[in-house]
Amino acid sequence: MNRTPVSSSNVASVGYDQSTLTLEVEFNDGSVYQYFDVSDTVYHELMHAGSIGRFLHANIKNRYRYTKV
Repeated sequence: MNRTPVSSSNVASVGYDQSTLTLEVEFNDGSVYQYFDVSDTVYHELMHAGSIGRFLHANIKNRYRYTKV
């Protein structure tokens, strides 16, 4: 999955596959997680959030099924 670099103190890049509703997040420590069944709306809200890390923590982590890649 192609990821876009983002400006965040905790997140390095974010990718999204609309066909499978999969959000992929690479953290600055190099770890990569995929979150499943994430709507296009939530992805766009994440990418336009004032703080990507804060949005991720409040709206995605522990709300969506995920796996470490």
